[in-house]
Amino acid sequence: MFKYILSIVAIITIGTAQAQNKIKIIIKDAQTSQPINSITAKIEKANLSSVSNAEGVIVFENLPQGVYNVSFSTEGYKTHIDTFTIPLETEFLEVLLESEAEEMDEIIVTSTRSTRTISNIPTRVEFIAGEELEEKANMKPGDIRMMLNESTGIQTQQTSATSGNSSIRIQGLDGRYTQILKDGFPVYSGASSGLGLLQTPPLDLKQVEIIKGSASTLYGGGAIAGLVNLVSKTPTEERELRFLLNGTSALGLDISGFYSQRFNKIGLTVFASHDRNAPYDPADIQLTAIPKFERYNFNPKLFVYFNENTKLNFGVNTVFENRIGGNIDYINDESKYPDSYFEKNKTQRISTQLTLTHKLSEKESLTFKNSFNNFSRVITIPDYVFDGLQNSTFSEITYSHNGEISEWVTGANLYTDKFTENSTSVFPLRDYNQITYGAFVQNTLKAKEWLDIETGLRGDYVIDYGFSLLPRISALFKINPKLTSRIGGGLGYKTPTIFTEESERIQYQNVLPINSDFNKLEKSYGANFDVNYKTNITEDISLSLNQLFFYTNVDNPLILTSLPNNIYQFVNVDGYLDTKGAETNVKLGYKDFKLFLGYTYTDASIDNNGIKSENPLTAKHRLNNVLMYEVEDKWKAGLEAYYYSPQKLNDGTTGREYWIFGFMVEKLWENFSLYANFENFTDTRQTKFGSIYSGPISNPVFKDIYAPLDGFVVNAGIKIKI
Repeated sequence: MFKYILSIVAIITIGTAQAQNKIKIIIKDAQTSQPINSITAKIEKANLSSVSNAEGVIVFENLPQGVYNVSFSTEGYKTHIDTFTIPLETEFLEVLLESEAEEMDEIIVTSTRSTRTISNIPTRVEFIAGEELEEKANMKPGDIRMMLNESTGIQTQQTSATSGNSSIRIQGLDGRYTQILKDGFPVYSGASSGLGLLQTPPLDLKQVEIIKGSASTLYGGGAIAGLVNLVSKTPTEERELRFLLNGTSALGLDISGFYSQRFNKIGLTVFASHDRNAPYDPADIQLTAIPKFERYNFNPKLFVYFNENTKLNFGVNTVFENRIGGNIDYINDESKYPDSYFEKNKTQRISTQLTLTHKLSEKESLTFKNSFNNFSRVITIPDYVFDGLQNSTFSEITYSHNGEISEWVTGANLYTDKFTENSTSVFPLRDYNQITYGAFVQNTLKAKEWLDIETGLRGDYVIDYGFSLLPRISALFKINPKLTSRIGGGLGYKTPTIFTEESERIQYQNVLPINSDFNKLEKSYGANFDVNYKTNITEDISLSLNQLFFYTNVDNPLILTSLPNNIYQFVNVDGYLDTKGAETNVKLGYKDFKLFLGYTYTDASIDNNGIKSENPLTAKHRLNNVLMYEVEDKWKAGLEAYYYSPQKLNDGTTGREYWIFGFMVEKLWENFSLYANFENFTDTRQTKFGSIYSGPISNPVFKDIYAPLDGFVVNAGIKIKI
């Protein structure tokens, strides 16, 4: 009897063992056939999950016979569901995953003149869009300074202690070496460069594209350090109507609205805003940290879709602003304090942008662009007035051919820039009339599945300054689906101008005009190299890492030089300006949390006739740390911490190191949201480190501004979407 029982138990055991199966799955990239690490596979029926190893292998054990559905997912790939039957008839199951990159049509980068998605462009482009752009707007809805300043490698430099005028520095180079574009048009150069960042609200922007390093081949002179392209929203068939109301503890108010919709062959976008601030002096030193200002923006844009092949858009951007900084008592009652210090800025901008695009075929298109920019500015300080009018135009025609392997873009452009100064004294006028003719060609080639190469060549002829030839090359290496690398470099130039950070600080007073017989083009070369790694450590933890190295050299830089009798002149020094360093960006994701860590090392120096010194107002070490918590369509909260190392100042002294901390929270509903932002809640201010001026308060001589002046500011508001 015992023998029969033993036999039955053995048969049952053997049958059970045979019913439990082990399967092996190999996961590969559909395009490269390379194995993919960190793919999460789930079998809901068996309540099992596993993650692929470096060879792309996943093994499931102890599966009973039957039919199973298994899902494969990770960031950057389309979710894939496969069905298999146990037992398998093959040794292993091979699964091919498609990359999501080809679906990301909304992330088409326009700055590179290509029609490729951001993941397939050899030129390194940083990209701010969507929710990230909205989060930045919560902190500073009236302008884009903070949005740019919180990016690694970028520092906004305040040039006026009392009026807040600022410029942008990329990788330690002065603001004049960065080109700021609006939809590809250079409307923020010349006389308006010190105020462009302050007069651009972000509500009507679809995305912001940043290229660090030489980009002169793409857009001509002025892009030695890089460029920032502000891309406006375009209309869709679904109406978009947004309003924003924001108030600050620093006595500020921002009101803005945006409307967008397409009606068959006609589309329309309209943006309007009103921003104002009362004079604000948190240090109680009788000088404004935030000036009194009132600004109006109105930007309508019309889109005409003639047919499937031809479309036109025409827009107008307008800005009208009055701002006054200086002595608080004078601003509140000018008649009682006539001998006080003040700085008034009255500005007006009217610019137009027209783009006509015609598709010659499925692969060929022709584009014509034209813009006109009228900018007037009057600066008034005691006993001095700067009054000038800048009229500039930009015209360009381009032809593009998009093949499966190779993409070509070629074109020509004309840029004119005329500045006329109204005479207020016997000092020589700074009038000029610059005309630049340019032509360029660019090719983007898919040389291999793992290699994309972008080459470009531009020739610019600047009247009075001669011809510049600007080659450029970039390469993208797709080492595997998780690891890519870019390398690139090119030449650049900058036309001499009096409109720089140095002259802005003294309101252009006693600055001699540029002389083409004496001054010459600043010419540059630069290169950068980066490595990008992206993976899922576990099902809930994601990691992306970007490491960038950069170098730029500017020969014979233009330096403001002091002459006898308190006169200043721009001189091309016998030497060079160079900047080199590294940027590290780390992004960690865990469920609803995202942690951004950024570090910038910048070594910028000037060689003047063999004497080498550190470039002033450049933090050698910077840290950018942001922790975000987001429950989709319900809550957003963020904590920020920014560190600046000591900076050398123009008077030879060194500024203090400092930290800035901020906290933001937003509650979202279907059609509106409420937000509050606690900026610089530790109240870091340069006025806490010491006096920001010397001499009497009626005639102050201001020191360099390297830290915030406004201190702890709370702003809160409501955003409405209808």
